Amino acid sequence: MIGAGPFDNFIQTDASINPGNSGGPLIDEDGKVVGVNSAIYSRSGGSVGIGFAIPINLAMQIVGELRSHRRVVRGWLGVAMQDVTPELARSFGLSSDDGALISDIYRGGPAHRAGVRRGDVVVGFNGRPVKNSRELSRWASEVAIGTSVKVDIVREGTKRTFDVVIVEAPVERGA
Repeated sequence: MIGAGPFDNFIQTDASINPGNSGGPLIDEDGKVVGVNSAIYSRSGGSVGIGFAIPINLAMQIVGELRSHRRVVRGWLGVAMQDVTPELARSFGLSSDDGALISDIYRGGPAHRAGVRRGDVVVGFNGRPVKNSRELSRWASEVAIGTSVKVDIVREGTKRTFDVVIVEAPVERGA
């Protein structure tokens, strides 16, 4: 995670990534393309540092969307969220700091229509446990528009499940 955006999910590599070769393939020892070279983190600003590549499955998903929609279409829950810190977990009576705290909800958005509220902690998404807000944001963005997903939340110490119908993300918003 290098902070390139809310949906970043990079492969870290020690393969040299120099200015001008972003977009080239990251190849494994069997000669298979596993990623698309994308960025380098360097203290000096030069080519010496840690390289990052977009995983090939994500790159292929984006290619498919560009072919069918001529743009990238992302799913949207209609919430703003933050990670659950150990302090927040204690204050909510949670057994761990896994999950994503809903810090704001977009009125009329998918989560709002389903009954999710500000202050809920999302602990599950479509049968998968949620570790943090970045993970939840990425998963929601990958869901096909119009799909109903199960969102497990903890509200006032009680676990509840909501069916949320994913809509297309407005351009200016994230999760």
